[in-house]
Amino acid sequence: MEFGFSEEQAELAATVRGLLAKRADSRAVRAAVTSPTGYDVGLWQTLVEQIGATALAVPEEYDGAGFSLFESLVVLEEVGRSLAPSPLLSSLVVAEVLLACADEDAKRRLLPRLAAGEVAAFVDGAGAPVLDAIDATVLLAVRGDDLVEVDPATCTRRAVESMDQTLRLAEVDLADAAMTVIGSAATARERADLVGAVAVTALQAGLAARAVDMTVSYSKDRVQFGRQIGSFQALKHRMADLLVLLEMSRSASWAASYAVSTGADNAAELAHIAKSYGSDALDHIAGETIQLHGGIAITWEHDAHLVFKRAHALGQLYGQAHEHRALIEL
Repeated sequence: MEFGFSEEQAELAATVRGLLAKRADSRAVRAAVTSPTGYDVGLWQTLVEQIGATALAVPEEYDGAGFSLFESLVVLEEVGRSLAPSPLLSSLVVAEVLLACADEDAKRRLLPRLAAGEVAAFVDGAGAPVLDAIDATVLLAVRGDDLVEVDPATCTRRAVESMDQTLRLAEVDLADAAMTVIGSAATARERADLVGAVAVTALQAGLAARAVDMTVSYSKDRVQFGRQIGSFQALKHRMADLLVLLEMSRSASWAASYAVSTGADNAAELAHIAKSYGSDALDHIAGETIQLHGGIAITWEHDAHLVFKRAHALGQLYGQAHEHRALIEL
């Protein structure tokens, strides 16, 4: 199968990349993670209002842009490349859950709010930390056999520390929460797991590209023994291996993203392959990024540690590599 972006998709990726290059550099990312919200609200509003990032996969009848999930994942890959903290992943999962199984009333009430940029979160399992739940204004949860809409004002939420400071996690106590049944739990969980896994592969592909780019760039600048270290044959081989891992994981992510977006019969299988391969590939790329940067990579001031933390955090989100491999039918 030959696959590549359409002209519109390539332009979308380039536009988002250009915006994030200006608004989400190292200093901006560090400032965002220490802000009260944990992300740059101004940048989020720009992504919502000028790019339409939260509206891309929402049908026009619900005030969305009427594109597909794939376009949303194109944006998410660029977000992964930038390291910018963003609630896009969790909001995208909630939108897809609503589209998959919510009743019509819930769709008409909630999807326009998501398209307009309200932060959403999906609670699946008691006690488990929930991504972006701390200040979500749209909150869905699985309760028994039902998918329910939770009134955020009636539940208790407590922030939980994450190894990756660019991801915001919270514990959600629904014991006294007001809830409304809007759909089936089984369908909701299945869609959330599938979309969540393939969305994480997009973040992983973007982060892998950033790691390889910064490592190659450093090897051209760092001089040792009177030569750029990138001229040493052994290091050339290691960076070539990183490029192979990057291209393979990106190809797997694109294939899975397209399959999930179009409802292909092998969508789940491709998602498992992409998440398992992408997680292992990114772990290796992140480790080599640290090694090939040398001592500077373990300093707080350098971004290599942010790449390393994000890589391992993404490996845990929506299933670890070994768990996805176990689900692949051989």
